Amino acid sequence: MKVRKKHFFTRKIFKGKSFYLLLGLFLGIAIVVALYQTSVYFSTDESCMSCHVHPHVEDSWKLSKHFNNASGTKVHCVDCHLPPRNHTWSHYTAKAKLGMRDVWGYLTKDSTGFEWDKLSEIESAVKYIPNKSCKECHHNLFPEGVTDEAVIAHLYYEENEEKLNLQCISCHLDAGHYNPNYKHSKMAGAPVMSSVTIDTALYFKTATPVTEFKNFTEQVPGSLVTFEMIAVPGGSFKMGSPDKEAFHKEEEGPVREVTLSPFFMSEVEVTWDMYWAFYVKTMSEGRTPPANVFANNSRPDVDAISGPTPPFGFPDQGWGGGNRPAITMTHYAAETFCQWLSQVTGKKYRLPTEAEWEYAARGGTETPYFFEGNPKTFSNEGFWRKFFDAGTDVISSYVIYGNDSKNRTQEPDAVKANPFGLKNMLGNVMEYCADKYDPQAYQKTGGKVTDPLVREGTEWVVRGGNYASDAADVRCAARDFSRHDAWLKTDPQQPKSIWWYSDIRGIGFRIVCEKE
Repeated sequence: MKVRKKHFFTRKIFKGKSFYLLLGLFLGIAIVVALYQTSVYFSTDESCMSCHVHPHVEDSWKLSKHFNNASGTKVHCVDCHLPPRNHTWSHYTAKAKLGMRDVWGYLTKDSTGFEWDKLSEIESAVKYIPNKSCKECHHNLFPEGVTDEAVIAHLYYEENEEKLNLQCISCHLDAGHYNPNYKHSKMAGAPVMSSVTIDTALYFKTATPVTEFKNFTEQVPGSLVTFEMIAVPGGSFKMGSPDKEAFHKEEEGPVREVTLSPFFMSEVEVTWDMYWAFYVKTMSEGRTPPANVFANNSRPDVDAISGPTPPFGFPDQGWGGGNRPAITMTHYAAETFCQWLSQVTGKKYRLPTEAEWEYAARGGTETPYFFEGNPKTFSNEGFWRKFFDAGTDVISSYVIYGNDSKNRTQEPDAVKANPFGLKNMLGNVMEYCADKYDPQAYQKTGGKVTDPLVREGTEWVVRGGNYASDAADVRCAARDFSRHDAWLKTDPQQPKSIWWYSDIRGIGFRIVCEKE
């Protein structure tokens, strides 16, 4: 009797457990199905666009090759913006992470303050376009009818994808969202600067004569281009930054006394109007440069100057030309511009030395900037910046940098001049100098030096920071250098261009004219 009761009790427990196991299994399956269906719903284009308030996201998608193409294939939001579905873990974790971020932003942020143009640039796009998603659909990089230039580019991509971390969207940024200002093809000639027919009889015949050391307006013969040159008096100044200066770096010291001869410096960075005038007069195709052009100060023959070959797309990035600073050229191209300008004006134009650049940037001041302010107040760096925004009231009057640039260059009139009358010495674009870069340059010359120029090194000094820089990197003493190989990372040409960089936008230059 006792044994029978025991078996009955055991069967009762077993039946109870079975019920709960079956119930748990059913609920588990139901939850999985519900989550899957929820995921399916929230992966539709309509669901994505219900939260994404970009005013042109749907229209630009429908104008792109991913919606309107010869094959009739339509690519959806999640196909590009999430890892492929067969990468299950990375797909769903990315979806959860981005989904929570987007919902939070939708509920708590004011979209009227979003800088849509900035968010559509390559720096932002690479965060949201996994390269493996591109490769999931594009199995054949050499389809029938592809151009020879595309074959070369795609071969280069296949050989260097992992080594250089190449991204498909580096060359196809408008594949998913059409951008009329983006073009990836070789430019046939200089951009049309005006729809108005210009009477070439109005072109300047001669350059501006300079008979005394004062500001003058240079006029470029054979064009309508003029620009202002500022007379910078010679003198002595303390070059570099003291150890106690906020964000001081070792390469900025020790502070040394530098004496400079007087010189003229362009009021603004070389503009597109100036650079296109040079391009039109000197553009070349297939020219072979000196073998050691990037190894020393080799310069082209001034009697037969051959200028840039056509770039891919428009190097102004669609931001506009005119008085905006010319960008993306190599140091070699900047030097060639100076040689050409010297030839057509009869003066001696060149790039500034690093010492001349800092002297001019300071404008007679000895503070971190040529205006009042503590770099820590303006910088985004530091723990407290997670809770409090950096100050911008003062610095934004003088500098185009990361906090006010909208991630692009701006025209010179957007800022005030420094005490010497020079604009955009800090920010907007990094500016080439005539010096080779040496991190120990100041230590090697002693406490006092006159008209210094560093001739040994691999890369070139660049100064001033650019439109994407933090306030810490646009101090007068802040130093930087070119990165030639990295700035040509996605250039598939063999040999690579000696005129145009493919992977840096915030680089330009300013010119100096020597006092006779």
